[in-house]
Parts: sequence; C-alpha cells; structure tokens
Amino acid sequence: MGLTVTEKIIKEHLVVGEMERGKEIGIKIDQTLTQDSTGTMAYLQFEALGIDRVETKKSLAYIDHNLLQTGPENADDHLYIQSIAKKYGIYYSKAGNGICHQVHLERFGVPGETLLGSDSHTPTCGGVGMLAIGAGGLDVAVAMAGGEYYITMPYIVKVELKGKLRTGVSAKDIILEVLRRYKVKGGLNKVFEYAGEGIKYLTVPERATITNMGAELGATTSIFPSDEETYRFLKAQGRERDFTPIEADFDAHYDEVIIIDLDKLEPLIACPHSPDRVVPVSSLNRIKVNQVAIGSCTNSSYMDLMKVAKILEGKTIGEEVSLVISPGSKQVLNMLAQNGALAKLISAGARILESGCGPCIGMGQSPNTDGVSLRTFNRNFKGRSGTPSAKVYLVSPETAAVSALTGYITNPEEYVKDINITMPEKFLINDNLIISPAEKGEDVEIVRGPNIKPFPRNKAMDETIGGKVLIKVGDDITTDHIMPSNAKLLPYRSNIPYLSNYCLIPCDKDFPKRAREFGGGIILAGHNYGQGSSREHAALVPLYLGIKAVIAKSFARIHRQNLINNGILPLIFEEEEDYGRIDVLDELLIKKVLTQMKGNKIIVKNISKDEEYVLLLDVTERQRNILKSGGLLNYIKARSSHR
Repeated sequence: MGLTVTEKIIKEHLVVGEMERGKEIGIKIDQTLTQDSTGTMAYLQFEALGIDRVETKKSLAYIDHNLLQTGPENADDHLYIQSIAKKYGIYYSKAGNGICHQVHLERFGVPGETLLGSDSHTPTCGGVGMLAIGAGGLDVAVAMAGGEYYITMPYIVKVELKGKLRTGVSAKDIILEVLRRYKVKGGLNKVFEYAGEGIKYLTVPERATITNMGAELGATTSIFPSDEETYRFLKAQGRERDFTPIEADFDAHYDEVIIIDLDKLEPLIACPHSPDRVVPVSSLNRIKVNQVAIGSCTNSSYMDLMKVAKILEGKTIGEEVSLVISPGSKQVLNMLAQNGALAKLISAGARILESGCGPCIGMGQSPNTDGVSLRTFNRNFKGRSGTPSAKVYLVSPETAAVSALTGYITNPEEYVKDINITMPEKFLINDNLIISPAEKGEDVEIVRGPNIKPFPRNKAMDETIGGKVLIKVGDDITTDHIMPSNAKLLPYRSNIPYLSNYCLIPCDKDFPKRAREFGGGIILAGHNYGQGSSREHAALVPLYLGIKAVIAKSFARIHRQNLINNGILPLIFEEEEDYGRIDVLDELLIKKVLTQMKGNKIIVKNISKDEEYVLLLDVTERQRNILKSGGLLNYIKARSSHR
C-alpha cells in the first residue's frame, strides 16, 4: 500500500515508535521558529537545558507580536531574544520584517522538511509541503537542542478539491467550509491533506491560507503536496534549489475522505464568536459594519492585498467604516509600494499598519463598543479584539474589501466580476532585516531587561494531590480565557508573577485571588479546554498559582501537552455526568497518585460531598514519567544525569 504525503515525511523523520495510528511517535525536527510573544519564555527554557548551540538545520526568532512600544518592556524582550539568537546560532527577524508565518513561507519553508513553531499557526508552511506543527515553547526549546518531538501518529483526512473557484470566492472560503463541516475540535489527532484536480489552480499563498487556518480545527497540521505550483513559488522567491517534489502514491490509504466542489462553493463567513460558526455571506443581509481589518498570518500575502487594491481602486470606503490593513511582510509592503498598489489602498481610505500581527492578537485597533468588525483573520473569540462587546466576523479579503466600500456585510460575487491577479514571476528579495548568528557565540553577552523574571518550575509529583475546585468553566475555553493576551498584558509575557494577576479573569475575576487564598487547587472544565493559541503561559501561570490538576471533559492538543510539560495532571471524566456533581470550592483528593498512575484510571475523592469519580489519565509511558518528574525540564535533566 502506498503512502500519503504526510506519511512520507514522517517516515523520513521517524526517530521513535512505529507509524501506527493513535500511537506515540518521536520525529526529528529540521527547523524551528519562535515569535516574541512566546519566544522569551522558550529561550529562557532553552538556556535551562544548558546547550551551547542549536542543533537544527535552521532556527529563527521572529519579532511580530509585541510591536506596540508604550514602555520599555517589549523593546527589552526584543533585545534579549536578539542576543540569545546571536549567541546560540539562531537567525533573528527584526521588528518590521513581518509576521513569522508569512516570512517563513517566503524565505525559509522547504518541502519535505519538518518545522516546529511556538505558535499554533505554524502549519502555514504546509502550503509548501512542509510538515509544520505548532507546539509549546518548551517543546520547541527541546527541538532546538536536538531532541525529537513527540506526537500521536495522526489519522489522515484527504480533502479532495474538485473544480475551480469562481471570481469572488477564495481560498479562505475553502477552509471555512472545512470548519463548517468539522468544527473547532473535529481535527484532533488528524492531519488534513489536500489533493485533487482543484489544487493545481491554487497558488502557494492560497494554500498557505488554508493550512494556516486549519489550526482552528484542532488538527495536528494541514499539508499540500509539493508540485509544479510549489516550484513556481520557490523559484519566484529565488529558492528553486529548495524544491523537492512530494505527492501521495496513487494507492495511498486515507482514514477519511471529504470532497469539496470548488465550482459550487460560495463566499462564507464565520459568525461571532467561533471560527466554526460558518454560514454563507449571502445569508446575512444588511448588517452594518463599523470596522474592517485585513491582514494577519492568514490573509496578508502579496496576492491577497493586490486583490484588495484592485477592488478598492478609484473608490472610497464607507463613511462610517474604519479600514485597517496589515501587510504580512516587508517583502509584501515593499512590492505594494513599488507597483502603486499601496497608493490605491491609501487613496481609498485604508489605514496602513506595520507588518505584524497587530489587531489579530488584540495589539491595537480594538473596535468600538458593540461594534461589528469584519476581519480576514483566523480567530474571532469573544474579547480577543480588545473589545468584549464587539461582534467579530471572519471573512475573505474579497468580502472584507467589498463590505468596506458598501458599509454592510456584502457578498463579493455581487460586485466583483474580474480581479485577475497573477503571482509575480519574481518577488522582491531583501533579507536585510534578518540577522545572522555569531560564529563564536561565547563572545556574545545576553541582554536581560528588568521585566524578565524566572519561569516557575514544578517539583516531582507527590503521592497525594488535593485541593479546592477553584473554578468551574464550560466548553471551548480558549487560551485567551486562561491567559488574556491584550495590548496591556502582552508586554509582560516574560513576567509570570505579573501575569498571574489576570489568569482566567474573563471567566471569573476572583480566580487569581481565590487561587492564592487556598494555596492553589484544581480547575474544572468542559469540552475542548485550552483551544486556540500554543501559548505556554496558559500552563505556566496556573502552575505559578499552584494548580495541580485540570479535570475536563476533553482537552485541546497543544494545551494538554503544555500541561504535561509543566507537571500539571490533565484528567478526563470517564463519566461526563460527574462534571455536574462537582461545585466550586469542593475539596478533591487523589490518594496514592504515583501508584494509580501505573494505570490509566485515577480515582478522585470529593471530600465535600463524600463521593468518588473515575478519571482517565490518557498519556503515554513517556508522558507519565514527565508528570511524575514534575515536568519536561526535570525529566530531561534526570535522564541526562543517569547517562
């Protein structure tokens, strides 16, 4: 039996285990990336590993999140990351060079290689045929040190694309259709592999839009074959030497197959407050728009913004609409400036932001109170925009541009007849904001600002674990809920003690106070706890507050691993009805934890109600040992000392 694209890359990188669905495997990582929101912590952890130089083919540190410098904190963190990169063999992309995923796609993505990034949208590079996976910062630090990355061998979903997109319908609508079908937790332990005749009509930037937003499925990653279109893109970037053709064998086996007929696809829109609340744009009539934001790592490519410029050319945005545009990279912004498209955007009334994440992570441009904001981004969680009462919709660049002109949510097919934007034969190549590492790292001094505090470290697990239930939350709690990342808090990503004052306050403003009052305890949650960002702070801050276990109906992949990496027990109800039997401030107790952990069932006693519940500890033997050690760093150091 033949192999899929995913299986071919995993086979080439397999270090531990067998390619058996649902079993743990360890793979070699070729490249890593970090960004400044998660990077400071990742590099503090890398330093703790005591490695002299990164051992990957290439590692990059990007500055793209914390660009608003209203105090010294962000600039201090940037200097820390720059000095770390210089010392340890990491390439450094300066502020202004662009969003990590867009720049990496343009300048560093290599078909057939593996990429691990401390950002959940790292799968963007699946658009060039990379096996690109988002992870917590500690996992990335271990990969930089030469360690393998562990995942569950994924089930593989074939997404067969038939036909060709009509004018006004875009790649964004393809991934919105997949989200409509699978929802935000339907991709757990799955890879979405795109195939079919329809892919030959999709450029690499369009493919990258699809793989980028595949992160919202909860998937391990998404990937396209590496084909003639991939070669065309790499050649236009002056990187044809990086091209390797990779396609699935004709007799490859897939665990699931879905078919999307592109000829019949129409413009779609994700309604507040989840990326999977997808309906046709045509079904929303005369909804007034206050703000339109175009950009983010999903839709900020040269192709995207050229389409927007074409739609806006010679026109003016609606009288009551604010339009902001964030080009994805310096390359994109430069090219728009050179060919006159930037002038068209500005003339139409667009406000041009710097090349970074900006509004997508709540770093400025919050909508008005109760405002309606159309965004080409990948997430629309409640309050993520910085305005808790705002209604954020996710759309394609075409829908965003047309709606900016009309002032209402508008189907672009009614207005756009011919865009006819083609990918350039040659992109503008200027890597002058990418700083190479020093040849002799020992000569480089690390710069540490006063805001950088040590990260919390757990201790080996005790025989007895217990505490009060400090909070009880529902389904689909995001990492934005657990550790908010608005413009006021992002400068403190390297200061866990400060961030602890804001943990879970979108759910309960008294949670931090209660956690301190009782010396830590337990979190109770519904389905898909920890969806969204890869940010490790959503585990580190609860650890700092003394959280010993999270009991949930189910977990999002990356957050569950981050809990394990920090020695916090991720437990799942065997009987979901037990969730309803437990109240806030109930006293829970787990006796003989280390003995119980030999199996996959844990008995917890509710002292307050004199009840017992069966919880599942769904972990591998390796993860079990990490938990017993009190986290991944302790586990690695213990293994090193025994060698």
